[in-house]
Amino acid sequence: MKNTPFAAALLLLSLAGAARAENLDLYVDTTTRQLFSEPGPGRVKLGTFKQVEDKAKLPPPPPAPAPATVASPQPKTPSDKKWFDKLSLRGYTQLRLDEPLSGDSQELRAPGDRFIGDNQGFGIRRARVVLSGDVSDHVSIYIQPDFASTPSGSSTGNFAQLRDIYADLYFDKEREYRVRVGQSKVPYGWENMQSSQNRLTLDRADALNSAVRDERDLGAFFYYTPKEIGERYRHLIRDGLKGSGDYGMLGLGIYNGQGANRVEGNDSFHTVLHATYPFEFKNGQIVEVGVDAYTGFFKIGTGSINVDGSSFTPSLDARQHGFKDQRVAAHFIIYPQPFGLQGEWTVGRGPELDLAAQEVRVKSLNGGYLQAMYKLDTKEHGVFFPYIKGQTYDGASKFDTNAPKMKVNEVDVGIEWQIRPELEIVMAYAHMERTNVGSAPYDVVDGDLLRLQLQVNY
Repeated sequence: MKNTPFAAALLLLSLAGAARAENLDLYVDTTTRQLFSEPGPGRVKLGTFKQVEDKAKLPPPPPAPAPATVASPQPKTPSDKKWFDKLSLRGYTQLRLDEPLSGDSQELRAPGDRFIGDNQGFGIRRARVVLSGDVSDHVSIYIQPDFASTPSGSSTGNFAQLRDIYADLYFDKEREYRVRVGQSKVPYGWENMQSSQNRLTLDRADALNSAVRDERDLGAFFYYTPKEIGERYRHLIRDGLKGSGDYGMLGLGIYNGQGANRVEGNDSFHTVLHATYPFEFKNGQIVEVGVDAYTGFFKIGTGSINVDGSSFTPSLDARQHGFKDQRVAAHFIIYPQPFGLQGEWTVGRGPELDLAAQEVRVKSLNGGYLQAMYKLDTKEHGVFFPYIKGQTYDGASKFDTNAPKMKVNEVDVGIEWQIRPELEIVMAYAHMERTNVGSAPYDVVDGDLLRLQLQVNY
């Protein structure tokens, strides 16, 4: 075979068919440079060769393993959260100043503000922190201490005192039915249930506030709030419309009756009934109306009374176990959208000192208030709430020693300026005509005040 590339190619093809899957030894003639598959004279081994398939026909290589990655943490779902992850912490502080203007302002005393009177200056009216949240789908908790309390008769203020500590126990997934157990607000009087953080005026009206000491007591209260109504209550708070919160469309409860942080004075519970409904009209205006009532026996505290140089301790009219304590109240609120109107009235009977007879008897009482307000939103300067409120009360102050008779006629004109969500200022003028229930002979004092309050929300 001649030494041509064509001849070499034919040789390779013929040999490939016979040894397709075997190794092949090739030799080259040193003279003719021809290729042979067997050794021979003048032939030098070129090497051992193996057939290689066409790459296009080979199976694809296995995919390379993906590079290792570090898994990013996934956000917790509600069911994954621990109960302490569901709690929230918030609060507010109120700094107050009352300045006498005219009349007998230095002699004024008011149950709702201990900074009214002589020898007063700046005072911390409230300093509260709230811990609240859901322990589970069926249990939530609420704890609120106040760090600005003053014990009765003490000249030192800013003591810590418990205001609320309760648990809401829900019976259904929609949370429409619940029982609240612990120390909480008694659902009597719409303004009593409204938080001081949201309330427009500096103090609650005496006619309603004289029903339950510090608005709270130890007890158990059943509340029913349909889902739609509950959302309506949240909307009133969320949009800054001065709502009272969710104390049920219907409520029924029992409580000790002596007031917050007081031991029970007799073996008798108070019973309270609460019913209210916030109507929403097609234009978005919300109007709420309702009634409250309670009944029970209240045991008062007594002490020596000095009048015209003589002293005596009033007789309790043979009622050592307590006096009948009953009231009914009605309320209505046209929420400020932007104009608002609010009013309550109460009637009832309870223990009251008869100074002439030198004894405490069950007597009738009545009183209430009417308040007009306007909500003015501005983008540049915050929210303004001008208001005017008139109140009256003719009845006893059952929480004060000897349950003295209390007469109140008062007009407040003021404005709340919400500079930003965390900062509010209230400036008000008040004309007060009220009984000094702190000491005999329980004179009625008339005076005018300029009142200021700074509130910080956090």
